[in-house]
Amino acid sequence: MKISLIVIGKTNSKFLIDGINEYTKRLSYYLPFSIEYLPDVKNNRKLTVEQQMVIEGNNILNAIEKSDYVVLLDEHGKEFTSMEFSKYIEKKMSSVPKRLVFVVGGPYGFTQEVKDRANEKISMSKMTFSHEMIRLIFTEQLYRAMTILNNEPYHHE
Repeated sequence: MKISLIVIGKTNSKFLIDGINEYTKRLSYYLPFSIEYLPDVKNNRKLTVEQQMVIEGNNILNAIEKSDYVVLLDEHGKEFTSMEFSKYIEKKMSSVPKRLVFVVGGPYGFTQEVKDRANEKISMSKMTFSHEMIRLIFTEQLYRAMTILNNEPYHHE
């Protein structure tokens, strides 16, 4: 199984890029992992929020394959501890045949069409983080989950 993270726009902060790259590199030891950066909506000042969401939603839907299991990273999703998330990943590794796709939406969230396509939603926290920051948090938590599943000393309880 492959895990992908789909995001809108590039990561601009060097410290976040460095962290994301570090955890992506570490994850490659355990499983195929990739981040797919979809373009920001251009001329967004001329577009309404709804128009921007529709464009982003269509871009997300075009990046998703029919066989993908899609999980939206959404503030209204189910929350996990790191241990629970590792068990969640373990279950998905044995039940998702091809690609497990996590999606970070744009600044206004997801269209109903994207929500309808998703298999489920999870939340990284009750707190709000920037869309760039959540990329680092997600990759670190996925790495942490893999070390937990492999009984490695990265995670401490």
